[in-house]
Amino acid sequence: MNSEFLKTIDSRGFISDCTDKEGLDKLLTSGKAVPAYIGFDCTAPSLHVGSLLQIMTLRWLQKTGHKPIVLMGGGTTKVGDPSGKDESRPQLTDKDIQKNMDGIKNIFSKFLKFGDGQTDALMVNNDDWLKKLNYIEFLCDYGKHFSVNRMLTRESVKLRLEKESHLSFLEFNYMILQAFDFYKLAEDMSVRLQIGGSDQWGNIVEGIELSRRMSKGELFGLTTPLITTSSGAKMGKTAQGAVWLNVDMCSPYDYWQFWRNTEDADVGKFLRLFTELSLQEIEKLEKLEGAKINDAKIVLANETTKLAHGEEAAKEAEKTARKTFEQGGVGENLPTTEIAKSQLQEGIPAFAIFKEAGLAESGGEARRLIKGGGAKINDEKISDENYLVTLDDVKEGIIKLSAGKKRHAIVKLV
Repeated sequence: MNSEFLKTIDSRGFISDCTDKEGLDKLLTSGKAVPAYIGFDCTAPSLHVGSLLQIMTLRWLQKTGHKPIVLMGGGTTKVGDPSGKDESRPQLTDKDIQKNMDGIKNIFSKFLKFGDGQTDALMVNNDDWLKKLNYIEFLCDYGKHFSVNRMLTRESVKLRLEKESHLSFLEFNYMILQAFDFYKLAEDMSVRLQIGGSDQWGNIVEGIELSRRMSKGELFGLTTPLITTSSGAKMGKTAQGAVWLNVDMCSPYDYWQFWRNTEDADVGKFLRLFTELSLQEIEKLEKLEGAKINDAKIVLANETTKLAHGEEAAKEAEKTARKTFEQGGVGENLPTTEIAKSQLQEGIPAFAIFKEAGLAESGGEARRLIKGGGAKINDEKISDENYLVTLDDVKEGIIKLSAGKKRHAIVKLV
């Protein structure tokens, strides 16, 4: 491979499949900036760490001299992507979709440079063209190019059929609409490459086939692998839920701590995928053994947090962590929950305050945490789930709660 983009992402583990790697390599070394896109549906007010691999792919695309297109799925979100899903997504209103889109847009400005330059990123919304489609006309012009036989073999459809799960005709159309997006972007913006997760392979190929049948030239598809941890867990999921990229849904400290808690065996892989450190530096870090591997985890946490939230936020998160863990103190940026003084005068059961502080998703989970010996109040272990937390537990205006060795929160009186 001669393309800097392909060489870079291949060496760092980004590539799962490519429709024609040699042809794409030739296109990317033609001397012109190649526009490429990834689509993101607006199903939540933020993307989470599970989307970070695609975002980093666009970042490397731009850094190597090409043009990233961020496609917001304002239209396809109304349909719902069946890929990797056992059941239909809940239907969202236009208002919900717009709210989610507004939240997601902010993420990309941290990773990409937007503007009017040759390699500056652009953001487009597929609702701009999908909402204007005349259904009968669309079926006549484009529907005839899709084989239902072939569509039934695609993974997203096959999964539902094998499990005898409901697949609506609305969702079945998702593949056609995503293919049309690729065709539309190729026609209007000269986009030649679509990138997506490995579960999008069938949808990407359908877009390439549609453009070929419509005589719009050769297009290319590239997918990234599904990332799981060494223990088999899905990337970006924790016991507390998704690790969001928006600061109002996941604080820089919690984000930093997620990466700091990476399993030893995943450190090298995650440094390659989610940071811009050189491969030589990463090779040195992943060779660290024993307790020293924690130094590599801190580098990983700092570099990932720097990209998502800025260098200052990364420094503050590390400072808070060091104060909390190494010095046994209370870091300034720990997640904080405010509780009225009057509530503590009467007393709050320990399991309830752990749930309120976000250290457990439910009262049952909080009870199990306490019974299992994993809960501390002001660094003192508690074993009674009904222990009443009162004003006597307030130290210097706060209460420090700990769930295990790595998760902490502050309760502040108001």
